[in-house]
Formats: sequence, C-alpha cells, structure tokens
Amino acid sequence: MSPRRLLATLLLSVVLICTCVSASASEGSVATTWRLLDYIAVDYREAVAGGEVVNALEYDEMLEFSATAAAAIDALPATPQAAQLQRDAAALRQAIEDKAEPERIALQARGLASLLVQAHPIPLMPASPPHYARGEALYAQLCASCHGAAGAGDGPASAGLDPPPIDFTDRARADERSVFALYQVIEQGLEGTSMASYRGLPSEDLWALATYSGAIAYPASLAEVGRARLEADPALRAKLDFERYVSATPAQLGAELGSADAAAEIVAYLRRHPEASQAQAQDPGSALAVSRSLLREAMSAHGAGDAKRARDLALSAYLDGFEPVEPLLAARDKPLMVKIEAAMARLRSGLASGTDAVALQDQVDELDGLFAQAEQVLGQDRTSATASFVAAFTILLREGLEALLIVIAVIALLRKASRTEMLPWVHGGWLSALAAGVVTWALATWVITISGASRELSEGFGSLLAAMVLVWVGLWMHAKSHAQAWQRYVRDRLGHALGKSSGLFLLGLVFVVVYREVFETILFFAAIWNQGSKGAVVAGGATAALALVAIGWAMMRYSRTLPIGQFFRYSSLLIAVLAVVLMGKAVSALQEAGYVPVSWLEAWPRVELLGLYPTLEGIAAQAVVALVLVAGFAWSSRSARSAAVAS
Repeated sequence: MSPRRLLATLLLSVVLICTCVSASASEGSVATTWRLLDYIAVDYREAVAGGEVVNALEYDEMLEFSATAAAAIDALPATPQAAQLQRDAAALRQAIEDKAEPERIALQARGLASLLVQAHPIPLMPASPPHYARGEALYAQLCASCHGAAGAGDGPASAGLDPPPIDFTDRARADERSVFALYQVIEQGLEGTSMASYRGLPSEDLWALATYSGAIAYPASLAEVGRARLEADPALRAKLDFERYVSATPAQLGAELGSADAAAEIVAYLRRHPEASQAQAQDPGSALAVSRSLLREAMSAHGAGDAKRARDLALSAYLDGFEPVEPLLAARDKPLMVKIEAAMARLRSGLASGTDAVALQDQVDELDGLFAQAEQVLGQDRTSATASFVAAFTILLREGLEALLIVIAVIALLRKASRTEMLPWVHGGWLSALAAGVVTWALATWVITISGASRELSEGFGSLLAAMVLVWVGLWMHAKSHAQAWQRYVRDRLGHALGKSSGLFLLGLVFVVVYREVFETILFFAAIWNQGSKGAVVAGGATAALALVAIGWAMMRYSRTLPIGQFFRYSSLLIAVLAVVLMGKAVSALQEAGYVPVSWLEAWPRVELLGLYPTLEGIAAQAVVALVLVAGFAWSSRSARSAAVAS
C-alpha cells in the first residue's frame, strides 16, 4: 500500500471511530437525561405537596436533576427541536423552583422526555415481546434479596440501605412507570442508590425483568378481566399496540380511559402477556391504524423540519403497518393493494425530494381514503371458496413459473452438454429450497413473526444475487450458441470432469432462485390460509402445481428437439429477460425496505410480470443490466463471425 493511500486509510479510520464514539456518547447522554426526567415525573410528589416542601432532601434532588437535565440538553447536537427542548427544560426547572403541583411537574417532565427522544431517537423497543416467566426467574435470582420476594422492598439485604429499595407493590408509583422507564433503570442503574447497572445482561433479559417488575403492583387476579376488556373493544385493542405497551404509563392509559381501575386491569394482563400487544399488528384494522398514526407523525416531523425522521416514519408506516396485511389484501383485491403500495412509494419519494407540505398532505389524505377501502375489504370475515382457489392458483403459478424456467434451462443445458452426472446437484438445489420452505412455513406459523423489512430484504437480496448470476449465465450461453464456439467448448472441456465446486455453484444457484419464490409464496399462502376455505386453497395450489409440471414437461420435450445452436440462443434470451425482471424486482423490494431511495415516475407503467415499476432507480438498474447483456451478446456474435472468417 502506498504511503498516501495508507495515510488516507488511517485518516478515514480516525474519522469513523470519532463519529461512532460521538454517536455512542450522544445516545448515552440522551438515555441518562430521559431517565432523570422520568425520575422527576415519578418522585417529585414525594418532595412537594400543596406548594410546600415536605421532604427537603428529595426537593434538593429534584432541583439538581432538573439542572443536570437542562445542561445535558444544552450540550446535545443541534436539531430542529433544540430551541424548544431548551425552553421546556428551563420551564421545568422554574416550575420546580416555584414548587408547582406534582401533576403539573409530571406532565412537563413527560412532555420534555417525549420531545427529547423525538429529537434524538434512542432504542425504545425490544426486538420481540419480553418473556414474563423469564423475568420472574431473573427477579428471584437478582432482585429479590433487596426488593423482597413479593416486591415490597423488604428483602433480607435491604436493611440499612439508604435510600431503601423501591417498593414495586406501590401502585401510585407504579402508575407513573412505563416498561421502558424500568428498562432504563435496570440497564443503567441509579446513581446515589444501591441500584447497580445490569447492562451486562442480554437485552432480552433486561426487557423481561422490566416487564415482570412492572407487573407486580397489578395483581394477577385482574389479568383475566383485562383480557376480556380488550377482546370486547376492538378500537381499544388497536390503540394498545406494542409501542404503546413499551412506552405508555398506566397513569396515561387511565387518563385516556377515564378509569384507573380499567387501566390497572389491562396493564395486569398485558404485562403478563406482552405478546398480546404485538399480536394486534397482525389484525388488519390495527395494522392500518398503525399506518395512519405513523403517517400523521411523519407529517408532524416534516412540519417541524426533521426530514430524516419524516422519511423514517413514512417507511415504518409501510413496513410495520401496511406490509403485514399486503398479502391478504392482494389475494382479495390486487388493484387496491397496488394503488396503496404506489401511493405510499410516491409519498416517500415526495418526502425525499422536498415536495411542499400541502401536496404531501393531499397524498396522506388520499392514502387515508384508500386505507378505508382496504378496511372494508379486509373486514370480511371469510374469503369465498372461489376467491381462495383463484388466489392460491394465481400465486403459486406466478411465483413458480420464474423458478421453473431457470431450473428447466439448467437441466436441459446439462443434458445437451452430456453432463448428466451434475443433475443431482440441480435436484438437490430445488429440493433443499422446498425443504427450507417447509421449515419457513412452520416457523412463520408457530414460532416467529416475519417482519415486513425481513420479507423485503430477503426478496431484494435474493433477486439481486439471482439476477447477477443469470447475467453471467446468459452471456455464457449466448457465446456457445454458435456452432464453432460450441465445438471448441466440447473439445476443450468434455474430456474433463466437472468438480465439486461446479456442483456447489449449481446447487447454490438453483436454491437461491427457487427459495426466493418459495418464500414469497409461503407468505401469501399464510395470509389466505385462515381467511377462507382451506380446501379451496389446497385445491388451487394443487392445480397450479399440476400446471407447472405440465409446463416443465413440455419445455423439456421441446428442448430435446432443438439443434444445439438454437437451444443456446433461445435459452440465453430467456435467461436475459429473467435477469432484467429479477433486477427490477430486487430494486423494488430494497426500496420498500428503505435501502434504496425512491424517485417516482408518474407516467411510467407498472408491470409486475416484467419487474417493471415506475421508479427511476428500478428502471435505471434494469437498463444497465439490459445494456450489459446486449453488449455481451453483440461481442460474442462478433467474435464468432471473426473466428468463422479466420477458419
């Protein structure tokens, strides 16, 4: 490496390290400040009552914490909300100095904390629902010695501790604590107390502890009543999604419901069954409500000048709201699904390109109307047997045809080249892809929830890899479509056995191509399986499978009759078309996952069968692939003509 390049690399490394350290420090400062504000919101009531100081030590602590929070906010990187944060921090400190009522202080502290994490996002959500039972076991192992087996703060190790351990059975205090607030304290500890940091534990264990300790004040006897309340009120159930479960306090929920008792019943249930809050996202009405809410937040962020947050929220509205119900909507009303998908892509494009707020709001209003139509379609209790059959047939035939064309082309090629010993690798590829599909079905049905982002990324990167390989295969096959080129290849290679690496390449190519289609098919079938006649779904899938077998048999039979030159010429053209199609689908999926920007083209058609989507990035990528293939085909034809003249 040259000295100049070495110096540049070292400088870049220093910049990256400094950036990472700065980002980490900023995130830690925000988390600490958030925790201070939460502490003020909860504990100020112990310092002041009726405008008088009732505990001087606590009051001095409130003054210190509010000053520390204000100083930390002043030191944070500049954002559009910086001035408002500083004003609110100063107002909170002044209100504490004025000995304002606890209710007012709690409201101000919570509002400031909420604005803080909007301006400087920090991780607020666990990757999956916490496990209450795991939290119970961890509590007995790590916490009971101080906080007591029942959580009353009277454990054997609590004697002489100042301040004493928190009493988790104190309902008034618990009402002011969100699961996230408990997570923060468990992860970072509490300075000036015996509460140590448990940041060495895995994140899922921290969330489990927060969930269990947050449930102690709400007796298990209330949980069944809370479950019944949620099941009887779909609108309330839709509101209490996973994000609200993590971030909302029981007091906030009680204020919304107008009943602290009702809130306690619901909290008793959800904190023992966190998975119930995440399950709401799978309910079509709830999912679209999530999209609406996130789009409103995106417009608020856009109005506040926070363009990045607006784009992130708009993307989340698609991935976390609409995308989970997209397969079911596609099965019931494909044109409506396409309209919504296109409208959401246009909105993300508008946010990225700086479209004016009025036009963006018009797009959000249009989406709201489309969501209303989707809710009517998705609100049907069942899908008719005919619709289920047609959906299953269409999905499997459409997804399976692309994979079938490639697999048949590879098999026919090996037979033409008298390389039948490589066929087991090909069959191993598609059989292992089907087996992986069965495992995916089982996992998606009984073990995990496949997120919208995971689905789009799997499809995007799978399509991208397949497209790149097919470009190479198409160029190679076209080069061998000329008689002399094929004869040279046979003369040079036919006497040499193909190695294990060639077999693994074939297995990998076939696996990626087939599993990509299997994965997409599974998600669609999972969506329609419980929404209609299972018999009709099975019949539709079986009919499509028979159709694919018939198409495959016809292609194999026809390929045997073709002269070798024509076979390679036709196959290379087919492979080329599929490479362009897959590149378009890859870019579209990566755009929906937020990995590629979206520049919407209003007048451009959308043809999913050809992987053609009206975005500048997708069309440009397809054009590049097409140009590479055209140039490669032209070069191989020219080389063949030159060789023919020379001979």
